[in-house]
Amino acid sequence: MQIFSTFEHTTYLELAITAIETAGIKKDKILAVPLMNRLEERKLFDTLHQADGVSLFDKGAAIGTAFSVIGASIGFVLEWGPIFWGIIGGTVGFIIGFMIDYVIYKVIHKRKRLLKGKHSEVVLVIECPNELAERVERLLWDHFALGVAKLED
Repeated sequence: MQIFSTFEHTTYLELAITAIETAGIKKDKILAVPLMNRLEERKLFDTLHQADGVSLFDKGAAIGTAFSVIGASIGFVLEWGPIFWGIIGGTVGFIIGFMIDYVIYKVIHKRKRLLKGKHSEVVLVIECPNELAERVERLLWDHFALGVAKLED
């Protein structure tokens, strides 16, 4: 049976490997593979084939609609008329909403992404007999594994 688990690169990983070795698993049956985390930032604008769920369009559309209604209403008294002032208000509102979303995504969410959550840094693969599988799995969870999976032969 093979057992896969992910860990942060901490001393708990070393303690887990040592505990598994003392449980009767030989060193040549344990494989630890470090992962390379993403260094580049995610793309801001989505393409047709790839989307991340972040939309910079929502606030721009809402604020643009509100500003176009206000611009059209005020345009009845101004010289160019309601149509031009509605278009101008909609454009200005959309740009303001887009900039608000852009600043929120680039500044505030970037800080949250840096602070948030644990990152898998090491994948641990253990090949063990079926009778030791439950014990090895319990040892991995006891040493703060981020995730564990079993694959039977």
